[in-house]
Order: sequence, then C-alpha cells, then structure tokens
Amino acid sequence: MNDRPSREQLGKALDAAGSAHHDYQKNTLGGVRDERWAGWYAAYVLGRLGDFVSPTDLAQWLEQSPGGDDWSVTAADYVIGAD
Repeated sequence: MNDRPSREQLGKALDAAGSAHHDYQKNTLGGVRDERWAGWYAAYVLGRLGDFVSPTDLAQWLEQSPGGDDWSVTAADYVIGAD
C-alpha cells in the first residue's frame, strides 16, 4: 500500500467523488439512492490517490465517518485517524 494522502488531498478527492457520484446517481441510476455508495467512493478515491488502503477498509471507514456540515473534511479526518 502507498503512503496515506494528506487530509487536504483526501478531502479534495472525496469532494470530487461526491460530485461524480451525484452525476452517476442522477444519470445512471435515474435518481435512485445508491445503497453501495461507500464502495463507489472508495474506488474513485483510490483510483485518484493510489492504493493507500484496501478498498474494503476505506468503504467501511466512509460509512462509519460522522456527518457534518462539510462531510468530506470530517470523513477525511476520520479516515486519516483510522487504523
């Protein structure tokens, strides 16, 4: 596995994943909520930043991360702190 990205890099990748996933949900899934969103985000982020963690672990951490006004920042903090 590669070194973990910085909090800023991960936050930007999660923002980009969110935008791309919104389009995917709207255009491909016809507006239906993607129940497997975390795996989608994990694949997108790892494709962008490299394999710094397993896709399964990243998806799990994203599902477990707390919400907030700026989810990508909160999620990045959670993932950076996760083991």
